[in-house]
Amino acid sequence: MPQLPNRLSAFLRGGAGHVVVLAAATLLGACTVQTPVYAPPPPPPPPPRAYVAPPAVDVAMAAPGVEVSVTATEPPPPLPDYEQPPCPDDGYLWTPGYWHYGYAGYYWVPGTWVQPPQVGVLWTPGYWAYSGGVYGFRAGYWGPHIGYYGGVNYGYGYVGVGYAGGRWDGGHFAYNTAVSNVSTTNIHNTYNQTVINNVTINRVSYNGGAGGVTAAPTAQERAAAQEAHIAPTAAQTAHVQAASKNPALAAKANGGHPAIAATAKPGAFTGPGVVGARGAAPPAAANTKAVNADAHVNHAVEPTHGTNAPGAGVATNQPKALHATPSNVTHPPAATVKATPKTTPTKLAKTPPPKPKPKAAPKPENKGDGSEGEDKPR
Repeated sequence: MPQLPNRLSAFLRGGAGHVVVLAAATLLGACTVQTPVYAPPPPPPPPPRAYVAPPAVDVAMAAPGVEVSVTATEPPPPLPDYEQPPCPDDGYLWTPGYWHYGYAGYYWVPGTWVQPPQVGVLWTPGYWAYSGGVYGFRAGYWGPHIGYYGGVNYGYGYVGVGYAGGRWDGGHFAYNTAVSNVSTTNIHNTYNQTVINNVTINRVSYNGGAGGVTAAPTAQERAAAQEAHIAPTAAQTAHVQAASKNPALAAKANGGHPAIAATAKPGAFTGPGVVGARGAAPPAAANTKAVNADAHVNHAVEPTHGTNAPGAGVATNQPKALHATPSNVTHPPAATVKATPKTTPTKLAKTPPPKPKPKAAPKPENKGDGSEGEDKPR
């Protein structure tokens, strides 16, 4: 057998060695133990989201141009029943009373006659409306037309929609005497037009919520909300501030029947033109004076019972508690006191003073004349 050259035999021997090494490496790789790595399973897909309806929006909140100035968690009390005071002079416009809210709770802002900021504007009253679980107050404003005020029937022309108490006639305001309390003696810009009230007459003072008014803004009221507005005058602002500082106007103090329900002018809470709500108790000071005056009259002159004295008419806009002697009550006659006849006191005779007793004469002394014990005259 021929022998291969040295180089070829060396190559063959080296190649065989490489083949053996590669085969061994392959066997060792097949025998390697691989440890599996377990990854956490992917999270399950989220459940389908349930649809949550947005909170209901009150119709008052949907009205454009409405801003909430204060909120409360309880509804305002019913509107008190009161008479409108006479208009003090030509050019004054009526602004109805309403319940406002402060740190101590609700307090009454009396209705009053106000001079407008300029000719041609009308007053849209503020109102309370329920929305989002709270009662919010929307402040009033001046504008060329009456806007939305919650459908609240404030009375005296403000029946829930618009205003029927008067209108602008050129540069002067004309008053509807069928609604407004004006004297034609000094105010001549008047007319008489009967107002047909299609709104339910009640004392509800807020819109929406349980027991509230359900009126929605009309197209005309929405248009009026888009017009230019004028804020309350300085006299109106001072009127509200004075009401907030008067303890008698707090609802907790007057039980919803304020003794100052309306005034002739802003801030005039005393004197003529002040009207109390029906069922209101008189102020403490006035009550004391009335009691003292009544006691004085009863002692001085016995009034005629069963009828009122001539000329002593009872004002219909004042509470019955202010009248000491109602005409429909029969009083028992006053007790008759018999006068004691005047008698002249009897004069007593003066008793003469006692006469002084005479002093006893001193006994004479014995001179030793032998007659002891015998008195001798001097």
